Amino acid sequence: MKTLFAHHWFLALAIAAGFYPLQSVQTEKSDLAIEIPLGGNTYQSRGEHKEKINASGIQTWESEESEFSVYFKSDLAAEVSVDLEILAQAGESKISVNLNGRSLELQLSAGDSGTYEVGQLPLLAGYNELKLAGVEKAGDDFAQIKSVWIRHEGLLKLDFVRDNIDNRFYWGRRGPSVHLSYTLPEDKNFQWFYNEMTVLPGEDPIGSYFMANGFGEGYFGIQVNSASERRILFSVWSPFSTDNPKDIPEEQRIKLLKKGEDVYTGEFGNEGSGGQSYLRYNWVAGNTYKFLNSVEPDGNGNTIYTAYFFAPERGEWMLIASFLRPQTDTWYKRPHSFLENFVPESGNLERRVFFDNQWVADAEGNWSELTEAKFTGDDIAKRGYRRDIAGGSDSGRFYLKNGGFFNDPTELLSMHQRNAKGVPPSIDFGKLK
Repeated sequence: MKTLFAHHWFLALAIAAGFYPLQSVQTEKSDLAIEIPLGGNTYQSRGEHKEKINASGIQTWESEESEFSVYFKSDLAAEVSVDLEILAQAGESKISVNLNGRSLELQLSAGDSGTYEVGQLPLLAGYNELKLAGVEKAGDDFAQIKSVWIRHEGLLKLDFVRDNIDNRFYWGRRGPSVHLSYTLPEDKNFQWFYNEMTVLPGEDPIGSYFMANGFGEGYFGIQVNSASERRILFSVWSPFSTDNPKDIPEEQRIKLLKKGEDVYTGEFGNEGSGGQSYLRYNWVAGNTYKFLNSVEPDGNGNTIYTAYFFAPERGEWMLIASFLRPQTDTWYKRPHSFLENFVPESGNLERRVFFDNQWVADAEGNWSELTEAKFTGDDIAKRGYRRDIAGGSDSGRFYLKNGGFFNDPTELLSMHQRNAKGVPPSIDFGKLK
């Protein structure tokens, strides 16, 4: 049976005219109905033909091979009523709705629009995956779908990306970003930060940014840019706040001082603006890479930022780039690492990374070990829209994990420790390029 939610006046007109639809029962959306907008919670999980998902939901569903997955988290297990809110239907179709192993089919007719009942399906405590598959169609699309509605007579709490304020559907589909902020010794000026990073095999999907060495004015890490390209990325923000690098006045632009062989340098925007450098390098999941960068005031009201990358395949420190940031007088502040995904289409995939052996050194090369870190998340994580977040200490190393809609999240703002190594890195600063 289809259930079309509508207003009472429409039902009254239908009854007065002596017509009552045989395949639909009109009711009101009650307070017990929870809307899950597909624009922020859906992924194409099968099919080579790329369908269109935007803020309005599933906009194209042309291929019979295409399937979609909608994710949301429940605080309890229950039998619930599931409904789909359909945009204007061009032709007849039949679609399959599967929730936790139970499938039901929904028949749609040309001209249908509104919210239609699928039926009773089982909800699990924790993350749920609702799968949509095409069975047959007469028109171009199986359906265009705006929302899933969950109805339950008792109290039910669901977590999902609820709104598109500040473009949260985009950020929610990318997945929550998670961070580790390392505790610095007080009352000291540090120039260098050293970190080691290992990405687990199979936990490096396209769109991943594993950021090892963050600082108050930028970041340094590795990316998975495509199936054939990976990068070492080092960026420094301009002191002029803008998302458009063309707006930065000349006296506040980041200036390149030097760069390594085959390193690209330029400008970046969209999330602040500044100087960017990257080296195309096919780093390997499972290998451990070393990161070393410095933040040093030049005594003239500017600060110099330099980054070096050590790959076990090369066996030597490689210069990435050195930038001058004007109108800045600082040493290394806020050493941190983070994990994020920058491709919304892969925000349903899990990624995990380990960080180990963190040290900071002053200008004379005196090392101090960092063994404590605070776990934090971005706006999507703080709001509880996505709870597939984890980080802390594991087997003597710090780690971060996100994506994949796993359960058992790590508490935000929690503090974590690792065991001290006691042996600082052996680096001859005089031999660095």
